[in-house]
Amino acid sequence: MHGSTRTATRTVALAAALLLGLTGSPATAAPAAGADIGTPTAEERRLDRAVPQEILRRSGFAALTPAFGRALASADSYGEARRAVDRHGSALWDRAVDRAQGRGPVRGDLSRDDDRPLYWARLAMSRELRSWQPGFELGGERRARLVELLETVSRGQDSLRFPERDGDRRGAGAPLRILVTGFDPFTLDRDIRISNPSGAAALALDGTVIRTARGPARIETAVFPVRWQDFADGEVERTLGPHLDDIDLLTTISQGRVGRFDVERTNGAWRGGFPDNDNVSRTETVPVAGLTGVQPQWSSSSLPYAAIVAAPTGRFPVRDNTAVTEIPLGGTAAVDRADGPTAGSTARAGGGGNYLSNEIAYRATLLRDRFGPAGLPVGHLHTPVLEFGAGNTDPVTGVVSDPGHVRNRVDIVAQIRTVLTVAVRSSPRP
Repeated sequence: MHGSTRTATRTVALAAALLLGLTGSPATAAPAAGADIGTPTAEERRLDRAVPQEILRRSGFAALTPAFGRALASADSYGEARRAVDRHGSALWDRAVDRAQGRGPVRGDLSRDDDRPLYWARLAMSRELRSWQPGFELGGERRARLVELLETVSRGQDSLRFPERDGDRRGAGAPLRILVTGFDPFTLDRDIRISNPSGAAALALDGTVIRTARGPARIETAVFPVRWQDFADGEVERTLGPHLDDIDLLTTISQGRVGRFDVERTNGAWRGGFPDNDNVSRTETVPVAGLTGVQPQWSSSSLPYAAIVAAPTGRFPVRDNTAVTEIPLGGTAAVDRADGPTAGSTARAGGGGNYLSNEIAYRATLLRDRFGPAGLPVGHLHTPVLEFGAGNTDPVTGVVSDPGHVRNRVDIVAQIRTVLTVAVRSSPRP
């Protein structure tokens, strides 16, 4: 339990740190305006392939970009353009959430639990924004700011708003608050049909309430890109940092191994170089701005992993994953360890590997350690790989979806909901 004065002081300190860029890029900064801001990205160039177009058409999301283009065309100033981007980007997120949760009219025959329409529609809108030629002077920096605004509002990153609590917000009877993050689809050059169950879970759970032995718990969600540069620019810290004092549990989620969930015990400060969705590779220490002293090589989950693993949460097994890859103190070669890192070692992979799922977990738990209230449960959950049904596994000849694919996604999302129920029930209130 934290007194109101102490809470207010820590919140002000965190806000100041974020604004000064101590946990990443300044909160008000735009992405660097490169010479290619008007050029489609590698992600956007995949849009014209048959599968993305089918997904947009069969979900009813194909009409969103033309409407967005008309709104841009009618904008006579940068301010009007910002309002159009904000309105249409926010509406995209809201529509994807409503669709996943069964609200609104049925448009198209694609399963409503599908996360892919949001992903491809966002890319269609961002490509439209890059190529737009307004009747007023825009410039690369301002266009970059518009692209960043579209990214933020269409990912739910600016709408993490929990309802007010009566009286002492951490007092008896106050509603619990859970923050969950998911990811875009990735490895699209291997199979462009890919869906990501963590993104699907974010859409299915946003704004919902689960009932636990400790009372009702409200879930708010956001989705993150699979791009190294966005993480280096502080997107995780800007999104999650301001909410550390408002929540009772934070779970970052991504797609992991075939046939199982993993609660990742340890996260490493290393980027392993696997190409991201823009086909960019990074092999380096996770870049975190504003750290004083030596950057921690490891950070740890504070989720109640023992309770999660022991509970009957669904058809997939759930593992407590303690494995890491390290360079031992004084050594030069990387070695795998099944039981966590040794003292003084250098990270080469956390339990969740050395890609962006490991990195979001590292950044979230580092934020907790630097700015969060003592005892706040924070950690990472890897879902099973979302597999297509039998007879539909070939990315060249396979179809966009099938009953087994839908069943697997629905079951994974349902199990995530149950895991969250167990986690918040089993966690001491910070």
